[in-house]
Amino acid sequence: MLSPSLKFLRVAGHVLAGTLLVLLRFPSLDRAERTRRVTRWAAQLLAILAVRVRVRGEPPTPGGALVAANHVSWLDIHLLHSLLPARFISKSEVRNWPVFGRFAEASGTVFLVREKKADAMRVNQLMAEHLRAGDCLALFPEGTTSDGSSVLPFFPSLFQPAVEAQAAVWPVFIRYLNGDGSLCIEAAYYAQISLGESLGKILKLKEVHAEVTFLPAIASQGLTRRDLARAAEEAIRTALAAAA
Repeated sequence: MLSPSLKFLRVAGHVLAGTLLVLLRFPSLDRAERTRRVTRWAAQLLAILAVRVRVRGEPPTPGGALVAANHVSWLDIHLLHSLLPARFISKSEVRNWPVFGRFAEASGTVFLVREKKADAMRVNQLMAEHLRAGDCLALFPEGTTSDGSSVLPFFPSLFQPAVEAQAAVWPVFIRYLNGDGSLCIEAAYYAQISLGESLGKILKLKEVHAEVTFLPAIASQGLTRRDLARAAEEAIRTALAAAA
């Protein structure tokens, strides 16, 4: 087991390498190659942090798909990036995060200013275009993080693009466990802790077991955005209850 200090140094080196990749190489790479580089970088970050990933179910098939996952930690984004060629829908504040914000922007993240209704319309239109073009989009419809022991209500607004593009919605259940199978609260990024404090907690852990469960897809034809949000939320709640 690496010490927290050594882990931090490795994370810092990996983040620096990612920053140089974005600044120097990304401008000359096409979308597919950028996606491959992001996938590899995310998987390596998880390995450095001793996050052991277990995948259940089948990920989205090629074609337009909207992934809707419960939100526990900033690790969620890297987990899904390591498994899917997805564009994320994220709050605008993430763009200002040191290093990670720049990486998110370079990987095709669509940023939403949640306080502005006009921006929600812009993002919905952009999401529908991406879905029609066959992209995989990923979002966290709770709008915030939890400690992983429950699922918060899903906001339905960002499900509208799936209705308009007639794209399937794929609920995804994420949880973090200790080696003994108990819930790993230290991996959660919630309440008032900072990103630095959260990273410090994770660095002190011997290992984290991350489970990502791809649940059956929900066809959007004939459903409203509220129907889709309710169905996705219920699917993840059911998965959480079964896991508990």
